[in-house]
Amino acid sequence: MSLGIEGKDLENFIMVGDRVLIKPRSPQNKTKSGLYLPPNIQEKEKVLSGYVVKVGPGYPIPAIAEADEPWKSKGDDVKYVPLQPMEGDLAVYMQNSAIEIEFKNEKYVIVPHSAILMLIRDEGFFD
Repeated sequence: MSLGIEGKDLENFIMVGDRVLIKPRSPQNKTKSGLYLPPNIQEKEKVLSGYVVKVGPGYPIPAIAEADEPWKSKGDDVKYVPLQPMEGDLAVYMQNSAIEIEFKNEKYVIVPHSAILMLIRDEGFFD
């Protein structure tokens, strides 16, 4: 299922919870020996890779009630356990957990953190 989204800019996207927005890498269209693969072979792959574009805040932690410490402020600020992916990481993820969207004729996928199998981080990638 592909979901077309109209909007102004990708910067306005806010990922919720443990979700990660990924720009899929273009699939290989031929084998190492030079044979061309048909498009339906690429669609059937279970594990894909792509670059992390946006990352959600993480898993929410319930607020702890501290009744014995009245001097502390009573804020209901939600705290999160942060996610491992960072923008620019190459993520290897399970395709069956991904939700495909289209924004300005570009394909993206929204993947839960649990569907990401591995991250490859290149510190000098954007320098």
